[in-house]
Amino acid sequence: MGLANWLTVVRIILIPVFVTQLVYRRPTTALIVFLLASLTDTLDGYFARQRGNQTRLGAFLDPMADKLLLTASFITLTYLKVIPFWITAVVLSRDLVLILGAALIHISGGTIYPTPTWLGKGSTFFQMLTVLAAMLSVYFKIPTAPKIFFWATAIFTTASGIQYLYQGTRLLNPPSPREPRAPTLVR
Repeated sequence: MGLANWLTVVRIILIPVFVTQLVYRRPTTALIVFLLASLTDTLDGYFARQRGNQTRLGAFLDPMADKLLLTASFITLTYLKVIPFWITAVVLSRDLVLILGAALIHISGGTIYPTPTWLGKGSTFFQMLTVLAAMLSVYFKIPTAPKIFFWATAIFTTASGIQYLYQGTRLLNPPSPREPRAPTLVR
């Protein structure tokens, strides 16, 4: 297991530390842990690309670590009344629909090779910014206008969910060999 995958494992290990610090009202430590976990997200991708060490394990583990970190963050911060319920519902609903869609594709005999899209990456980026902005605004009284981040997160999360659903339906309904393919333009 390479450095990139180890960084992803560190991110997963930091999740209960982050949640515990939030619940025990230690926002400074929680913020540092969240920033460290977010940094591992940036570094693992960088090292995997730089060293040409992209693996199937990393392709599975990295987005899973992101989902775990963000799900734990949104649920905990909603419980603590730092983030409103509606944005957490948007984030979790999209992830639940994607999980159910992936299970349906798997059950129907399809195979999924997860490839991140720019909308998916944007969604993750804005979700992390939402957590950061909400924490800075509530715990540190730094004016970050978290509502702007809530709406940006809602837009990107919904758009990426629609995009992934569209891609999933194409996996469920591949064109049969007997169906004529759409003509292609040849120059």
